[in-house]
Amino acid sequence: MTQSTNTLPHWDMTVVYPGLDSPEFEQGVNTITQDIGLLGDLFDTHGIAKREPGPLDEETVRTFETVTSRYNEVLDEAHVLIAYLYCLVSTDSRDDAAQARMSALENQSMRLSQLGTRFTAWLGALDIDSLIERSEIAREHGYALRRAKVEAEHLMSPDEEALAAELNLSGGTAWSKLHGNLTSQLSVPIDLNGEERDLPMSMIRNLALDPDRDTRRRAYEAEIAGWERVALPLAAALNSIKGEVNTLSQRRGWDTPLDEAVFENAIDRQTLEVMMEAARESFPDFRRYLRAKARALGLPALAWYDLLAPISKNARTWEFEEGASFIERQFSTYSTKMSEYAARAFRERWVDAEPRSGKRDGAYCIMLRGEESRIFANFKPAFTGVSTLAHELGHGYHNLNKARRTPIQRSTPMTLAETASIFCETIIQNAALKEASEAEQLALLETSLEGSCQVVVDITSRFLFETSVFEARRERELSVDELKGFMLDAQRETYGDGLDQEVLHPYMWAVKGHYYSAGRSYYNYPYMFGLLFGLGLYARYTQEPEGFKAGYDDLLSSTGLADAATLASRFGIDITTPEFWRSSLDVI
Repeated sequence: MTQSTNTLPHWDMTVVYPGLDSPEFEQGVNTITQDIGLLGDLFDTHGIAKREPGPLDEETVRTFETVTSRYNEVLDEAHVLIAYLYCLVSTDSRDDAAQARMSALENQSMRLSQLGTRFTAWLGALDIDSLIERSEIAREHGYALRRAKVEAEHLMSPDEEALAAELNLSGGTAWSKLHGNLTSQLSVPIDLNGEERDLPMSMIRNLALDPDRDTRRRAYEAEIAGWERVALPLAAALNSIKGEVNTLSQRRGWDTPLDEAVFENAIDRQTLEVMMEAARESFPDFRRYLRAKARALGLPALAWYDLLAPISKNARTWEFEEGASFIERQFSTYSTKMSEYAARAFRERWVDAEPRSGKRDGAYCIMLRGEESRIFANFKPAFTGVSTLAHELGHGYHNLNKARRTPIQRSTPMTLAETASIFCETIIQNAALKEASEAEQLALLETSLEGSCQVVVDITSRFLFETSVFEARRERELSVDELKGFMLDAQRETYGDGLDQEVLHPYMWAVKGHYYSAGRSYYNYPYMFGLLFGLGLYARYTQEPEGFKAGYDDLLSSTGLADAATLASRFGIDITTPEFWRSSLDVI
């Protein structure tokens, strides 16, 4: 697959600040530094810290309203700077000036995090129900306050929490940064058409979609060799992060890191278990699909490097501009608001689509300021590239609907963060199927099944791998070979006879940046939740379009205002039983 990248867009960050050396950026840094300091003074003045429970008097209510309002304002200010710098370093990890600025800002962000922990501890001593009765601001933040009450029960002592936040900068955050910088700058030698070339790892991985099997095989072998070169420092990073999480999770009174992750994702263990049970029940069907794909490709079994292969060597090429126009047009079939949002994102250059050296792999959407987001992608000139754009624009549409909320209200668990992205992706997939020829329909259906297989089967393998690592890491550090072994065991358990058991991916733990976060463990099963919940919502939309539209945008704006089960019940969905998850898997 040949990809021309010279026309792919880069996003425009100059509308936020003209540059890192501009007076505007310097003023922004000075302002947030000063405002975080003043917020700390405000906390000190009002005694915002862990304390003994006491009666809720009028002075405490006024203090809550003053502190909450100012805290939200400072969170908004800080977010713009953090998002701006993150966009710079994720597209060019070799930008030393941006890296230095990000490091300096992380110190300020750490101070803000410490204040947030103090706020949570203080709320833990209040009568939240009484506070909600007596304060409009408390009523608007009721869900977050009740969660803070639970979270306060899982805090260490104030000094320990403050120290943990400071040490994280040279611990989990530093190890995560190492993974991002190392993998984004990793170039891999490969022979393509008789020419030896050094390509960024992101471009090597894009060759997994090439119609030529020999090209895919050589790309896979080059990729594995590339990960082997950097496996030792990445294993050190993973060991350190998982060790840190194990220690802090235990000290904060969680039974396991998974229990903490379930709480952070606004579900319960029962919901997780019934979803995973339904997923396991579907594995025979996904393996049947993988064997059918192997037959379509004329193979006895799929190797790992065949997973994303197109089933037709004449698969349609989708250029970026063509895909962007298609997305705008199809979003308009749902609503003018959604279509205009996508058009604005493309017109105002919110999208960075070109794969290049120094740019991280993958895709994401980040809220920037107000109604603006930024869409990060490594565009592939295939329908998967268009589908990924629609997915990330769905996140942006979600952000658009949350824009009127405060930062505390906007905090959305990962389980619900995929709601709009899956919905938008489904709109595009169904539209493409309607317009395609019979041969193209088969290819598109296969692409859809391929994506679902990744989100159900591969995500389960990642979940199993992470569980194994957390359990083993309680005892000692794990070697590269042990990490590879856990990864292969998880892939064999999930893919089964759907893949050639001798050609799997032992370094997938090095590929996925999701493992390298001390603040967000099990960054995997929420994707499955998002896919199946999103499909369930889309089914409701097809049954009653106008009624669905009346409540959907409000649902998106409310994902930080209630737990997943409560929000799902608005559309008659019960996520605590396996029947719902089975019905969504039946759609696939």
